Amino acid sequence: MRAIEVKTGMKIPWDVRYSLSLFILLSSILFVCNGQDYGTPGEDGGGGAEPPPEMAHCNGIFMSYNFGSREREYPHVKNVTAQSWAFKSTAMIVNAGREELKGWQMFIGFRHKELIVSATGAAPMDGDYPLDASNGTTFVGSPNTDLKTSIETAGDFTQISANIEITGTLFGVSKAVTPMPRTIKLTNDGWECPAAKRKGGSMHVCCKRNPKFKNKTGLKTKFAPRRYGDLNIVYDVLQSFDSNYLAQVTIDNDNPLGRLDRWNLTFEWMRGEFINTMRGAYTHKKDPSECLYSKAGQYYKDLDFSQVMNCQRKPAISDLPPEKKEDNVTGKLPFCCKNGTLLPPIMDPSKSRSMFQLQVFKLPPDLNRTALYPPQHWKIDGVLNPQYKCGPPVRVDPSQFPDPSGLLAVTYAISSWQVVCNITKPKAQASRCCVSFSAFYNNSAVPCNTCACGCNDIDTDTCNANSNPLLLPPDALLVPFDNRTLKARAWAKQNHMPVPKKLPCPDNCGVSINWHVSTDYKNGWTARLTVFNWRDFAFEDWFVAIDMGKAGPGYENVYSFNGTRVPPSNRTVIFQGLPGMNYLVGQVNGTNPLRDPPVPGKQQSVISFTKKNIKGLNIPEGDGFPTKLFFNGEECALPKHFPKKSSGHRHGIRVLMSFVFATMAAFALMMD
Repeated sequence: MRAIEVKTGMKIPWDVRYSLSLFILLSSILFVCNGQDYGTPGEDGGGGAEPPPEMAHCNGIFMSYNFGSREREYPHVKNVTAQSWAFKSTAMIVNAGREELKGWQMFIGFRHKELIVSATGAAPMDGDYPLDASNGTTFVGSPNTDLKTSIETAGDFTQISANIEITGTLFGVSKAVTPMPRTIKLTNDGWECPAAKRKGGSMHVCCKRNPKFKNKTGLKTKFAPRRYGDLNIVYDVLQSFDSNYLAQVTIDNDNPLGRLDRWNLTFEWMRGEFINTMRGAYTHKKDPSECLYSKAGQYYKDLDFSQVMNCQRKPAISDLPPEKKEDNVTGKLPFCCKNGTLLPPIMDPSKSRSMFQLQVFKLPPDLNRTALYPPQHWKIDGVLNPQYKCGPPVRVDPSQFPDPSGLLAVTYAISSWQVVCNITKPKAQASRCCVSFSAFYNNSAVPCNTCACGCNDIDTDTCNANSNPLLLPPDALLVPFDNRTLKARAWAKQNHMPVPKKLPCPDNCGVSINWHVSTDYKNGWTARLTVFNWRDFAFEDWFVAIDMGKAGPGYENVYSFNGTRVPPSNRTVIFQGLPGMNYLVGQVNGTNPLRDPPVPGKQQSVISFTKKNIKGLNIPEGDGFPTKLFFNGEECALPKHFPKKSSGHRHGIRVLMSFVFATMAAFALMMD
């Protein structure tokens, strides 16, 4: 066999050279494969990406944000500030310290009108997708809520880190500029973050424990500590089997002014689950065909799907009516069957909680007792109530229940998750109730704002959605908007006020409240509150809450309602109907429907205030009007102006006094 000659003079046989080359090649492949200590990204957003070199100097929580790419979206416009761009970016959080981080919360300070469409490996605390992140948003781990240490995991990057792949839309940035967040930081209690360092399309920060921070005293928890918002939902697994489990959902209203009527709850199953049976609530849709033609129908071939409650990915759930409370199949559950009413705890603690149970069937590969995953993307709403934004479900320590045997023992849930929902302030023209102002010193009433509750269902070609409402005579507030046109025109003509060719659109609110300042004297003043229901149904256990600002501490009494101060500031007072007056009836037809307008349901009372110990109180200049007003927890739209104490009113008083003096003088002359 021919040998290969080298410069050293040594000859290597061809077969030996071939074997040596193959050995070197295989060794190189093995070296490359084993050279990466951190592996590949794990499933569901688990960590695994190669860490940046800056992390080597971090002894705490390392976070980074990297802008990926963007593409111009339709429509293409010339105005740079109005042009939208689809973007992709990546965020990473790594526990590079010695302490486990439970319930991590990463804030990304977006500032380019970003709309987050999706994110893997995390969930936003501020609501569901698509999410308006113009002022930044906070991400929490989903499903991995905790970050363990490298010490206790032998450097397993999938357990100590999380990657967030973000997709969204941004506005107002030229092509030459890289749109980066203002900051990134860890928002967990007890952690401090310096200003993030930026280089091009990347930024990073290392957050460390604040040595002066003292943990709140209390029992240590295995999972994230429970948080409390305006509305708190707990998802407890009570029983677990290989193919199904029994869950209990508890809804607590913890806001002193919050409320829900006929609540509707939705969430999204992420792993093909479906609801077999329910107790204490029901789903709006029951369609066996949705089950038969789904993966559930293919797997559970012997199950009678005509008896299954719901197979929708996003079921809509409502409370049962009171008559179902003692039903052996669907009722007999504490705190159920109240027709979806959740009152503030300050009104009735027993009516501030709802509860229902559901049997959930699972699909492969989750067919074991410990494969338990809560539904995501929770939303809850009512008929005329505050609007809530719910965060993701967060794993918490199992809930405790009294032992059903009656013994002094405690029973624990198998697993528990908490969903925290908070009230959001309604956007302009998005309220569901409105307020009008009037006063004894001004003949005109300031009506509800134009389109206060939206004009989506109104033909704005026939009315102006952007103009101020016309001032009205007070009696016009008693009739529906459609019957006010003639009164408004006549009033404007009588008071020499201009009338536009295109009249303002209506307020479109189902409930309106009139606040009328009745008297104003040296030591006190009074107001009259009138609630109008323009809907065709009644409100049971209604309430109105008013924030009087500076005048709030002077509240004395209400004469036809029950009034309660709301601590701690005592500036807010909550009013509710007395026994027998807790129903606000709906709108009914007039005496002669062909001639008379509909009549709204109405409740009214006078409220008295004192000026004692309140300096500088000026009732006509705005101190006599609410700064906020709520109906059944929904913040109502307030007028933009107050009734003014005009010079015309003072002139009228002088004319009246002159007439009185003239009459007295004439009477005296006649007596002489």
